[in-house]
Amino acid sequence: MDDPAPPQPVARLIEIGANGLPLPRTGPHGMVTAVSMMKDEGPFVLEWVAHHLVVGFTRLIVYTNDCSDGTDRMLMRLEELGLAHHRANVIPEGQRPQPSALNHAQDEPLVGESDWVMVFDADEFLQVRFGDGTLDSLIAAIEARGANGIIVTWRIFGSGGVQDWSRAPVTEQYLYAAPPMWNKGWGVKTLFRFDPDHWKLGIHRPKIKSKWLKTDFPDQVHWLNGSGLPMEDYFKFRGWRSIVRTVGYDWVQMNHYAVKSIDSYAIRKFRGNVNFKKDKYNADYWALQDRNEVRDDTMLRYATERKRVFDALLTDPVLNQLHFAALERAEARLAEFKGTPAYEELVGRLKDASRIPISDVEAKPPQARDPEKIAALMSEVEKTRAAGRKAEKAATPPERRPGVTGLYVRNPPAMTEDVPMTWVSNQGIDLPADPRLFTPGGLVPLQAGKFERHLCRSLCKTLPRGSRLLEIGCGPGYVAAVLNHQRPDIRQTLLERNPNLREALRRIWQRNGVVEGEGLRLLPDWDSLPALLADLKPRSIILGDPEITGPELADAIAASGQTPDLVLLSNRNLAVHRLDFEACPPAFAAIGLTEHNPLDIALTVAFQRPGTARKT
Repeated sequence: MDDPAPPQPVARLIEIGANGLPLPRTGPHGMVTAVSMMKDEGPFVLEWVAHHLVVGFTRLIVYTNDCSDGTDRMLMRLEELGLAHHRANVIPEGQRPQPSALNHAQDEPLVGESDWVMVFDADEFLQVRFGDGTLDSLIAAIEARGANGIIVTWRIFGSGGVQDWSRAPVTEQYLYAAPPMWNKGWGVKTLFRFDPDHWKLGIHRPKIKSKWLKTDFPDQVHWLNGSGLPMEDYFKFRGWRSIVRTVGYDWVQMNHYAVKSIDSYAIRKFRGNVNFKKDKYNADYWALQDRNEVRDDTMLRYATERKRVFDALLTDPVLNQLHFAALERAEARLAEFKGTPAYEELVGRLKDASRIPISDVEAKPPQARDPEKIAALMSEVEKTRAAGRKAEKAATPPERRPGVTGLYVRNPPAMTEDVPMTWVSNQGIDLPADPRLFTPGGLVPLQAGKFERHLCRSLCKTLPRGSRLLEIGCGPGYVAAVLNHQRPDIRQTLLERNPNLREALRRIWQRNGVVEGEGLRLLPDWDSLPALLADLKPRSIILGDPEITGPELADAIAASGQTPDLVLLSNRNLAVHRLDFEACPPAFAAIGLTEHNPLDIALTVAFQRPGTARKT
């Protein structure tokens, strides 16, 4: 997962008319429609509308129910101006507002004639990271890959420590979010090519209508994940969130501002919510949604254009009056209970919830994977398709490869934020249960105290006394810390080019009393790997750096004239290069490392000189 790119201005799509108001537009991909639901979102309506016009939606359709702050009237005025469409969400008895709105939208002619549709909420703001930041370029890229939809994963944005109410834009106030690899925040929304005859709208993804399931229509559905890679087949039929294999943010993400400031949250708590959920806005919900572990300010690329369109909307006297009336009403309501015992109690509970480490937050009570329940959710068509793919694989079994699941986040974000964190002892070294550093698959053994246990024990037992060890790409320095504690006789030189990982290493070492010295050196980078190898003359090498392949290391060793006795490819490297693994054995054999030893084929592979393995 790439670090957030520096914010760049977004392409200008919206023109301002002679009357000072934004002009409606038709994009190169036809009618691209956003469908949403709102209740008492008055202070935020114009920002939401301005932002999504700037992003490139050509049609906004919003359903409202039970509004008391002018949200509905603002949308009606926007419809009069040709910039959005308002619909009353008439809710049948016993039904919740969101499903009711979707049922109405399914039959809405303006939705039905749309080319592309996306359903999302008022506290969700789409952020296109691809190309010029607009849907024009994103949809062009989707179509260029032969796809007709993209799965957009939530990115949970927290309060950023903001308590007081402010009129500043949501997308500029809240710039701290959950780590990309925090899987409890992986709900999705779907932008897809729409045909009301084939699709039924849904909150997270549409459903193929039953009459088409046994036709060839499912084979025509080709969706991408948020990084532009093919989405797994099952998601055509079920699911509402990304998983480790499908998550991606490189092209697009959905910024989810569920809490905002404490004051904003307090207003919402006493207002109610769109789905009538009892006591939804409690401290547990705050703990889940108030994630501030990573700064992500890429949304600022829209700031100038959004403000230009927002200011243009305010030139309409009706919208201007309704917008500021909504702000004043929210502030008056806040003044009613701010300073009361109930408000102070709420603030205390929320601040306590903010201090809960991210590893201790639960989205819902833990539930073990239930194969029978999953099978029950699968349609007959999906089961048949899955069985066919399984039979194809069985008929042509692939060559055995290291079955690697990555333990480390490949490109971790900056570790500048000092956030609450749970630490767990692994091989005598405390590690943070930090999703900025470790993938969901890595956090499971870490929290059980078994992180890279086999590798650490093998190294401690087998490395010769006084051995010179070079670790290329040491990550957060965990293996080095274990060796420093258990085998201080080993002379370690570590390389790590990623500054965010070096910062994490410093924090981990400081907590565990690991100090650099003659036997433990950390180098940030190198000019020439062959020259470095010739200078250090390591007897053992661990390759973790994902930017270097095994064969590239073998070539550097050959060029250095110094062949070690042992080379290990660690999980951090194998997780990236596992598909090219077959090139490694001959490459290392060419420099005399002919023994191929999978210490743990899912985690570490070793190549060594015959007859050199020794125990201390």
